[in-house]
Amino acid sequence: MSAAHPILNTPQAEAVAHVNGPLLVFAGAGSGKTRVITYRIVNLVAEHRVAPYRILAVTFTNKAAGEMRDRLSRILGPGGEAIAKDLWVGTFHATCAKLLRRFGGSIGLPRDFVIYDTQDQRAVVSRVLKELDFDEKRYPPRTVLGRIHKEKQEGRGPDEMEAGDYVDDVVVKIFRKYEEHLHRAGAVDFEDLIGRTVKLVEDPDSEDAKTIRRRFQYVLVDEFQDTNRMQYRLVKALASETQNLCVVGDDDQSIYRWRGADIRNIRNFRRDFANAKVVKLEQNYRSTKRIVSAALGVISPSREREPKELWTDNEDGIPIDVVAARDEHDEAAFVTRSISDARAEGTSLREMAVFYRIHAQSRVLEEALRVANVPYQIVGGMKFYERAEVKDALSYLRVLVNPQSDVDFLRIVNVPARGIGQTSIERLTAFASSRGLQVHDALAKLDEATDVPTAAKKKLAGLRDLLEDFCAFERQHAASDVLDRILEKTGYRDALKNEDSAEADARLENLAELIGSIRDYEAEMQAAGEKGSLSGFLERVSLQSDTDQMEEEGRVTLMTVHSAKGLEFERVILTGMEEEMFPYRGMDPGGEEELEEERRLAYVAITRARKHLALTHTSMRQIFGTTRWGRPSRFIGDLPAESIVQKATRSASQRPQQSYVERARETRDYAPMPSWFQKKQPTVQRAAGERYVDKEFFADTSAGSEGGDSESGELRRGARVLHSRFGEGEVRRIEASSEPAAVVFFPGWGEKKVLARFLRLA
Repeated sequence: MSAAHPILNTPQAEAVAHVNGPLLVFAGAGSGKTRVITYRIVNLVAEHRVAPYRILAVTFTNKAAGEMRDRLSRILGPGGEAIAKDLWVGTFHATCAKLLRRFGGSIGLPRDFVIYDTQDQRAVVSRVLKELDFDEKRYPPRTVLGRIHKEKQEGRGPDEMEAGDYVDDVVVKIFRKYEEHLHRAGAVDFEDLIGRTVKLVEDPDSEDAKTIRRRFQYVLVDEFQDTNRMQYRLVKALASETQNLCVVGDDDQSIYRWRGADIRNIRNFRRDFANAKVVKLEQNYRSTKRIVSAALGVISPSREREPKELWTDNEDGIPIDVVAARDEHDEAAFVTRSISDARAEGTSLREMAVFYRIHAQSRVLEEALRVANVPYQIVGGMKFYERAEVKDALSYLRVLVNPQSDVDFLRIVNVPARGIGQTSIERLTAFASSRGLQVHDALAKLDEATDVPTAAKKKLAGLRDLLEDFCAFERQHAASDVLDRILEKTGYRDALKNEDSAEADARLENLAELIGSIRDYEAEMQAAGEKGSLSGFLERVSLQSDTDQMEEEGRVTLMTVHSAKGLEFERVILTGMEEEMFPYRGMDPGGEEELEEERRLAYVAITRARKHLALTHTSMRQIFGTTRWGRPSRFIGDLPAESIVQKATRSASQRPQQSYVERARETRDYAPMPSWFQKKQPTVQRAAGERYVDKEFFADTSAGSEGGDSESGELRRGARVLHSRFGEGEVRRIEASSEPAAVVFFPGWGEKKVLARFLRLA
């Protein structure tokens, strides 16, 4: 295959045509890296007659491996399917499992070894903790397992692990016992699949190792920036005989450091392979010029990055919207309105995506989309009210309202773990059935439950007393305070804190967000002159949790930016662009590495969009049960002035625009905002000549405009009104009661009954 292949541009053809020796391909976002890998394999097979079984292509997902095989089959034409089948194409874990099944005996691994998944691994750790008489609350299995995985990713076993304190000494003991259990069971975990294969292939004297190293004449690795230390050692060992190692990746898109990915692998590749040929794919085929320019603006300040100048021949495209909203509900209203407008213009919902930095942000967005009857799907996470910790909390609340709900009681009877085993629960359930009682009611007759062990009875009695305490507390306090007390008194919150893991932190954030949602409900009821109740909130949640009906057109995609890696959409809305939200982790002293990864994450988010991109930030945001005052993200400050247009929703425009800049400058070490953010911009013209600002939703931020077009008048049907919490809405009807009230439709909130004294005309 010549370098002049018509399907490939010059750098792509150069990477495809390279045959022998190490090759490093820096592939910018949207630059066609999958095409390069695929055609490189085609070139080796079709032009250089390399046997397919002598080519190994490593991907990071099974989906990517399947797509690569399908593409190769189509390109190779007749017989292509058989050739693709002979190739070694798969993930690191699948490739290693295949090798170990055949050659694992030489390192003492039985041929029929079993692979323990995460749940199995935690069960082993729990058993080890009991054997060593260690408290699971002090040493949560999830946390201990995370530490063991980290050591294995660095190639260290329990004997090589550095123990710096008492906790480390304990982990070493657990680690050693954990390994003994796996060995006796003839089992391996996911990290072992890599580690054992490295041990096998690196052995200089093993005949099996020599056979494997000779087998693979060419090794290709996709998404190389996401490899960890042991994965890199593996591919180096596999290619050690021929040096025909091709790695493709982009250090600008390395966003999985928390999973063990080591960005130094791609940045230091030339140190290990001094004669490596380097090719840079810098032409973006996905996005408009303005979007590409914005992405470069965000990533260019990154330290130590490989210099790359992403560019495109695509059209300039429309400006990127940078939208100031008042709060998260105003932001959600903008998102919903944007999606509805794009849908009306003919854009499929499948081509639209809403990104956020953390899962907890999805709650308000989900509620707004439900109100507007916009179908959506959550990718990379569950819908907010379907998450395990949220369902646990709601079950506690439901038991207080309806103790007869066996489903809810059985969900929380041993959550968090309080030493009530499954056998005891089954005996309690059988006892309740024999007496014609609900399980909760059976707690009052524990003395008669002879089959339930005494120890379990004591624990069940403790739970009964807790529930009685919560019931008494609920009669005197707000629902949000009730949930806060439940999380505190049951030890649920402390159990998650003790896990000290990223997953546990996310669950804590979701619980705090649930408390925030109850407070939203209570504030809404107060505005309507009513008192919110726990049963009222639970009824609302039950209605919100109904499954959305699938429409032929599909659904809008909601996801974290991490989940968006590798995807692309016609329209993208990137929400929550405030300091401490995005960047999320880079604010701590000494957190430069975290901040660098946040910058790369922002780059990934921006480059998912093809034609339409909007970034939103809020003046304030209630998240995790607390209110934060927002400063625009420093990444907004990196956007080129010629690529963006600044907007503000009508609700946000009630504040002077300068306040956003002032708040951004109040804190030292925040990046200074660019000049475009310090003054009002002229209105941008669309291609068709109409005004870019939507007066129905946005304040006109053009020069001389004060924002909004207030007029005096009486509260009446159809009037535009403002509320301090719900933002701008339209009066649907007036209700006469002890105090004048109106039913108002607020975008993102739906219809709300509000006392007239809480409203003012827009």
